[in-house]
Amino acid sequence: MESLTNLWTLFQYFILGIVQGITEPIPVSSSGHLIIARELFNVEARGLSFEIFVNFASLLAVILIYRKDIVRLIAQTWRFLFKGDKNAKSDFMFVIYLVIATIPVGVVGVLFGDVLGEALSGIRVVGVTLLITALFLWIIRNLQGRKQDGDLSTKDAIIVGLAQAVATTPGISRSGATIVASMLVGMKKETALRFSFLLYIPVSLGTGLLEIPEIVRDPAMGQLWGPYLLAFITAFIASYFGLKLFMDIMRRGKLEYFAYYCVAVGLLALFFL
Repeated sequence: MESLTNLWTLFQYFILGIVQGITEPIPVSSSGHLIIARELFNVEARGLSFEIFVNFASLLAVILIYRKDIVRLIAQTWRFLFKGDKNAKSDFMFVIYLVIATIPVGVVGVLFGDVLGEALSGIRVVGVTLLITALFLWIIRNLQGRKQDGDLSTKDAIIVGLAQAVATTPGISRSGATIVASMLVGMKKETALRFSFLLYIPVSLGTGLLEIPEIVRDPAMGQLWGPYLLAFITAFIASYFGLKLFMDIMRRGKLEYFAYYCVAVGLLALFFL
């Protein structure tokens, strides 16, 4: 009986890892889907430590996919700051805009993170916010921006940063909110994707570092290290292929697929869970 219980626990966390991994990069809200998955499978992985743990797996997948952009931006920033290379200014400013866009979510996270997480983690809230996500994805589905990496402004960075801060609400997709905002300010799809996921890196990394003490103190980490590790591995693999899928769908201009999906899951959460 105990072995069956252990297998069921592994299966539950395997599913949570897949859910986190697939839904983190695509605009359907990973936090909202984790809440729904917990309701469906009755998993008690409720504190922030589990989410932060599997979120780090998604972060590694994003870094792997955008590694060339990261290396280029670091190298170009170095050249601009320490060698006075004016040709590197565009990439240096792109980094500055990423820093600016990170500030709003940092402020919201420090001041209201725990309150928002607890107060807005109900299944009905997730249903409503998924419908809101669907609406905005539908609005931008046919937008064709013109701004490339070198055309961004401080105003653009602030608007995208505020959108990311709004996405601290469960059910509001972080990638969806930042891509919607990026395209509304006129970015091309490729630039919107790059800005959104490079912006994800400092936010996710900062959150993970700040919450290390909580993760270490969490008794579940000692008791469920096996299921947590399984969820981490599956989240990494699923995030990698989920982001690749999202990039392909963005290139083909089929964002309405995600809008339809968010409507379906939002209605499921509102009326059937």
